[in-house]
Amino acid sequence: MNTVKSFWAGWGSLCLAGAGAYYFAKKSINADRAARLEESRRKKQMIESLEYSNNVPNKPLSASTMGGTTNGNGHPARTDTAGSPSQEASSDPAPTRHAPATEGQQVIEKSKYESSSPYRSPKGDRFS
Repeated sequence: MNTVKSFWAGWGSLCLAGAGAYYFAKKSINADRAARLEESRRKKQMIESLEYSNNVPNKPLSASTMGGTTNGNGHPARTDTAGSPSQEASSDPAPTRHAPATEGQQVIEKSKYESSSPYRSPKGDRFS
């Protein structure tokens, strides 16, 4: 039969073993996290060094040496509208919707997700 002394000795050793396991597991997890962080930093630095390597000219060439035109402020004229949605919208070849001209058209016009008639719940006894 267990005595009070052996009961507390057992629980004390169990708690001590749990705390020791927690300590070493936490230490291992932190070391793994630090290694992953260092690896991601090293990878990111390698990608940046490849991106900004010496094969790219340090000073951008002028538009006249590259054969382009300038827009007055020394920068080449921009003819590509891929990065500017406002410029893309103004050159849309076939807009599909027009704004309603009158208030009556605005009330009648519905989106493709709206029903043509409002939902009306069925009346009567639903439990029979």
